[in-house]
Amino acid sequence: MMTPSGRKGRPDGGRKGSNPLIIDLRTITGPYREFSFELTPGWWRSEGPDDPVLGLDGPISVSATLSRLGSKFVLEGHMSGRLKVPCDRCLETYILPVDAAFRLFLVLPPPGEAGEEVELSEEDLSTDYITANEIDLAELVREQIYLALPMKLLCREDCRGICPQCGVNLNEAACRCKEDRTHPAFAKFKTLKIQGDG
Repeated sequence: MMTPSGRKGRPDGGRKGSNPLIIDLRTITGPYREFSFELTPGWWRSEGPDDPVLGLDGPISVSATLSRLGSKFVLEGHMSGRLKVPCDRCLETYILPVDAAFRLFLVLPPPGEAGEEVELSEEDLSTDYITANEIDLAELVREQIYLALPMKLLCREDCRGICPQCGVNLNEAACRCKEDRTHPAFAKFKTLKIQGDG
């Protein structure tokens, strides 16, 4: 894996020395600075049982540029790789390719009282407010991975899901449950005799 400085390393905080993906914004003095790195499967950490990303299926490749725009910093880049995610219908784990561009504005919080309501512009919606002069590129990419997920995770468009009664994966086997296809509202009509019936 190549770090921004071109040396081999791991952006997981597990090695000795400084993390090459933690960038001091005060060092961005030129028009822009380029970064190219990979995030390995061991880097990913789950946020709990409801995390929509279970892990990485191979490395996530990232290329980005960081530039200063007045009092703001602009991080633009592209990421590609494969994620392990659970299907929302059948709950099976499947591989989801991710190939997405991103653009973030990085600024210190605006002055004002804590809790003060501020109307956000469209640009503000892609703004990350930072509290120090350092940013962690790996953590910013983690946020972009979540944002790149589709609204509904499906292993395939025609996924049949699972049986709500026995839990069988309907993509793999036929359900053995005896399903009563009669709507409860019409169940009493079964017991009625139509006039003229023998």
